[in-house]
Amino acid sequence: MLNIDSIRNGFVLDHIQAGRAMAIYHYLNLDELECQVAIIKNARSNKMERKDIIKVEGSLDIMDFDVLGFIDHNITVDIIKDGVLVEKKELKLPEKITNVLHCKNPRCITSIEQELDHVFVLTDRKNGLYSCQYCEEQQGKLWEKL
Repeated sequence: MLNIDSIRNGFVLDHIQAGRAMAIYHYLNLDELECQVAIIKNARSNKMERKDIIKVEGSLDIMDFDVLGFIDHNITVDIIKDGVLVEKKELKLPEKITNVLHCKNPRCITSIEQELDHVFVLTDRKNGLYSCQYCEEQQGKLWEKL
């Protein structure tokens, strides 16, 4: 059995769809952190059969929960303080995301006004679809792009 040390202060991203941990690691720029990060791939899970886990020894301030909820709202976040689980956060799809997706419509104002934020609004919660706030161009789920 594989043994990964527990963390003293930080968080654990649990219930990541198997095979997606590295994409999340890169997308959230966890490679730029100075703290310890452990990635566990294809762990056994009663709930999911197989799952990935990311453990981060560091401040919760580095995590954007809206972006993480957009990436995969089924991920759970376990917050650890002094080696003890103090809170379990359930993620949800955010109503609005900024500068995560970029509008592909060449006629959108964001393609002309380069300094404008790319803002997308949740338009279909069931299917996780977002539309550009300016031109209403629809974007699919992020996993299709990772």
